[in-house]
Amino acid sequence: MTISPSPRELLLIDATARRFTQERARKTYEALVAAAAECFLEHGYDATGTPDIAARAGASVGTFYRYFDDKQQIYLEVTRRHMAELYHQVMDQLTPQRFVGKARRATIDETVDIMLAQVTKHPRAHRVFVEMSLRDPSVMELRRAFDAITVEALGKLFAAIAPSVKDPLATALVVQVSVVECAGVIAGVRGALPVDTARSKAALASLIHRALFGIEDDVK
Repeated sequence: MTISPSPRELLLIDATARRFTQERARKTYEALVAAAAECFLEHGYDATGTPDIAARAGASVGTFYRYFDDKQQIYLEVTRRHMAELYHQVMDQLTPQRFVGKARRATIDETVDIMLAQVTKHPRAHRVFVEMSLRDPSVMELRRAFDAITVEALGKLFAAIAPSVKDPLATALVVQVSVVECAGVIAGVRGALPVDTARSKAALASLIHRALFGIEDDVK
């Protein structure tokens, strides 16, 4: 019986990379992944072909197919790496010690900034990812894995720092979805906003703060 990987294993553990016996092979693999990331960023998924990726990496198409079955497989690896990096950027800095007194609002502001920076840096890539997740079950599986481990970690954090929150896990789900969706909207992936970015970011941070701690006396 095949055992499916857990969300954490699926997203944070590189299960596809080969156990390279030669440094040259490892470098070729990494060059292909890096080239694919650049091509998808510049041209999107549909307009990128395996010859484009191979040429950008300085390799032949035949070499590409020695490492990957098709374009979808390398897109999944590019996406997995990006999401794993984002997860660590956000969650590694969210420790209970950072939510004491006035520092908690600064920590929330910083977290919102990190999420928005990732999306606003490459809004087209974010849009492609959302589209791909809706049409490709494997991409959706990665998206759900990110959501699952993020909500789990946030739920534990909220339970530790906000004892007044009655359902930390449900609150974590709502906060996580709110931040991700708002990041895309504020980044302009749906078009121009009627409210400027600074005000939108401040409103999102205030919303999270109130959900966890109630009134914002400590930041006034």
